[in-house]
Amino acid sequence: MARFHRLPVAAVDRLTDDSVALTLSVPDELREEYRHTPGQHLALRRLADGAEIRRTYSICSPAPDALGEGPSTLRVGVRLVEGGAFSTYALKEINVGDELEVMTPAGRFTLAPAPGLYAAVVGGSGITPVLSIVSTLLAREPRARFCLIRSDRTAASTMFLEEVADLKDRYPERLHLVTVLSREEQQAGLPSGRLDQDRLTALLPALLPVTDVAEWFLCGPYGLVQGAERVLRELGVGRTRIHEEIFHVDGAAPTVHPTAPAHATVTARLDGRGGSWPVRDGESVLETVLRNRPDAPYACKGGVCGTCRAFLVGGEVRMDRNFALEPEETEAGYVLACQSHPLTEAVEVDFDR
Repeated sequence: MARFHRLPVAAVDRLTDDSVALTLSVPDELREEYRHTPGQHLALRRLADGAEIRRTYSICSPAPDALGEGPSTLRVGVRLVEGGAFSTYALKEINVGDELEVMTPAGRFTLAPAPGLYAAVVGGSGITPVLSIVSTLLAREPRARFCLIRSDRTAASTMFLEEVADLKDRYPERLHLVTVLSREEQQAGLPSGRLDQDRLTALLPALLPVTDVAEWFLCGPYGLVQGAERVLRELGVGRTRIHEEIFHVDGAAPTVHPTAPAHATVTARLDGRGGSWPVRDGESVLETVLRNRPDAPYACKGGVCGTCRAFLVGGEVRMDRNFALEPEETEAGYVLACQSHPLTEAVEVDFDR
């Protein structure tokens, strides 16, 4: 069960003009709770003007060995979002020694290190979880190789530039790094421009045997991720080998909440305890549960992070948006509670599965 703990800030490192890396210290007694798989994220929360704000940030540091102790530190990257309540606070106010409320790790955009060829297409801050994936994989598995294709606006705006360069120096034969800048010409390498579908269709087969890649990781803005996914499918890659995590969703269709049936109820199991509650008009499943169980897990409430994933035990719901669950998860019966609205008088979900 996901839980929040207060963790002290051990370091604040400026990455670019609009991004920082926060290093958090993990006390010995909490190290097992913060054990994570490469690619997972943390939800951070704070109170501002009486309102609770939660945001998710991917862990960029390598994952601890499964046989050793949990991590003593965790590192996340935060990029400033225009008008962002948490990112503005992170860049302008957080200092070493401050304590942050941090949820235990979550997320399924992950890789268990194993031999083989892996690849990623990332844009902007999408490098953050992939940095953890690549560094953990190459350190643990000497028979693994990785092709990292990253897109940024300019070199100055590139997050974790030095960290990725260090990885390339450490594993020159096993890490193939390709950088594309959309607004700046490079002295060497690919010409500038966006990584759109046409460009990816030509680029990917020229870089590596696309269908031989064991797992593909796509992370970044919605347009880049969806475009890359379409290209890979057209090139013959099965959907089970494509993993996606979206950081920004622009221009999404407006949400239209269905009216819940009269006297609808939501039954939820959470942390071993269950309960049933009436649904107010327009409420999502998560909102109904939160009125009665404020410990219910959530972060973005936008259908992007997947923190509120629950198993639909009974009844029917409609999800407004889903940018977090794989097709196999929805087919197995999982839903995003923040985006799910009851279509039947009785809906039952299980957050513990």
